[in-house]
Amino acid sequence: MRNSIAFWNILKKDIKNYYLKPPNISWGIIFPLSWTLMQLIRSPGENILELLPGLMAMSILFGTTSMLAVTITFERSGRSFERLLLAPISLNLMVLAKIAGTVLFGIFNAFVPVIFAGFFIDLRGVNFGIIFPAVFMIAISSALMGLLIAVSAEQVFEAQTLSNFFRFPMLFLCGLFLPVADLPVFLRPLSYCLPLTYGADILKGAITGGSSISPVLSFGMLMFFTITLFLFSRHNINRKWIL
Repeated sequence: MRNSIAFWNILKKDIKNYYLKPPNISWGIIFPLSWTLMQLIRSPGENILELLPGLMAMSILFGTTSMLAVTITFERSGRSFERLLLAPISLNLMVLAKIAGTVLFGIFNAFVPVIFAGFFIDLRGVNFGIIFPAVFMIAISSALMGLLIAVSAEQVFEAQTLSNFFRFPMLFLCGLFLPVADLPVFLRPLSYCLPLTYGADILKGAITGGSSISPVLSFGMLMFFTITLFLFSRHNINRKWIL
């Protein structure tokens, strides 16, 4: 009971202090919407369904990593994160509580392009039974990636700069808009070392039926990356902020 209360209060504080601020709400809507419009203007004759998986995955990636860069670095500079570390709760629970709000924000971001696309095309053929768990797994793995980056930064601009070092190459390496099979041969192994590659492939299979990796393997790899990123993030917090 005490753990659930602590989890809820950390999540509620983050939502109130960060995620419900008007700039973040508007950014969460405008960013994926602007990317959707840009892609449609760039390729007006292209099927919206072909663009949707990449837009969803990209919206999750940028939403989760950007918000964690803000929340963690602000709380470090304000010494509020240190107070959390002194609370009588486990470090695992604290990490999960800190990423919970970001995961919800990423899920919200993911479905903005879906709602927008629904005004123009028929989405009844889309397999939402696979999309929902895929979006959830992408949001968790992206949030943990953002946490791993935020732990290593002292200021917001440092965290954002470091995040961009990983995010923008992933737009081209993870098959969001350019298939992995079309990449140079020497870059393909790097693509399969990134969790977003597997998440984007699941979304492609659910939306267009064009997946190139088994969904079971993709979900398994997302789970592997999630556990690995969680352990690395927990280790870094323990090493840099506690010991």
